[in-house]
Amino acid sequence: MENTEGRLVDLYIPRKCSATNRLITAKDHASIQLNIADVDAEGRAMNTFATYALCGYVRKEAEADDSINRLSTQDGYLKNVWSYQQ
Repeated sequence: MENTEGRLVDLYIPRKCSATNRLITAKDHASIQLNIADVDAEGRAMNTFATYALCGYVRKEAEADDSINRLSTQDGYLKNVWSYQQ
């Protein structure tokens, strides 16, 4: 919710899981938020980063590492790491 000045005044804004698009509730204590920093040619971290949020369900099903690989490959951070297998 926004006030008349245009500022957010909600006390809690729920996040969405980057892998499944599920809402991450306040009681999901197994969820994580991971920031992956961009680096320059010398390997130093810059001020920009990509944020991934994973819900507890993805972590419980042992799909977190595969989800991070898939998301970071889509964003261009990894190459030839994730491939779809049936």
